[in-house]
Amino acid sequence: MGSGWQTAGVRDGERAARQYDAMGSRYAVDNDEGAFNAYYERPATISLIEPVDGLRVLEVGCGGGHLTEWLVERGADVTAFDVSPVMLRLARRRVGDRATFLLADASAPLEFAADNSFDLVVASLVLHYIADWRPVLREFRRVLRSDGAVVCSTHHPTMDWEIGGGDYFDSRLITQTWRKGGRDFDVTFWRRPLTAITDAVSESGFLIERLVEPRPSDVLRSRDLEVYELLISEPMFLFFRLKPSVRHS
Repeated sequence: MGSGWQTAGVRDGERAARQYDAMGSRYAVDNDEGAFNAYYERPATISLIEPVDGLRVLEVGCGGGHLTEWLVERGADVTAFDVSPVMLRLARRRVGDRATFLLADASAPLEFAADNSFDLVVASLVLHYIADWRPVLREFRRVLRSDGAVVCSTHHPTMDWEIGGGDYFDSRLITQTWRKGGRDFDVTFWRRPLTAITDAVSESGFLIERLVEPRPSDVLRSRDLEVYELLISEPMFLFFRLKPSVRHS
């Protein structure tokens, strides 16, 4: 992987926009009550977010606006963006004018955001669509206040290794087929080892305050016992709360 922004070929953001535009409302509906989002990923992300009343929050890859809605209902001043026009339209429909929504690509510089302008950056299941985390995390560091934090979730390296096989220490693109709303959709993302993740974090000016491999919400046991038992024994996602490193301040 390179150390800078993508400049040639199919950009990660372009690919993600095309694939999420295709899934559109089918993905958003699944996100409402789906086992992996509503009872596993979202509760774990929220558990790493401290009270947000009065904070300026940058939400990276807002999707259909589920987490955006949670943030604004708790008093956050949210600027949310997504690379998919379809998902952004669904988020605006859900949240209305309670947040600022922008069409933007996390795998490109955040030209709309000033230095030190946010108290919290949240990136829920976004970073595995991006080849090189370092320039992205450096942008998070640039727009974040020195006493702020980043909360992010990503695919667990062991899950992606089971999906893609091969050398665990290799970083490469893999494609999985998701079934949403009775249709199959191809979704492409980057798999990488845990070492590549932690190296990118430290090289971008952050320290890991918390690293979490969560268990699913107990509510899922009564809603989907099969998925509940899977998530109790096999981690699917990995969660971080990052703080700026003093030596990079």
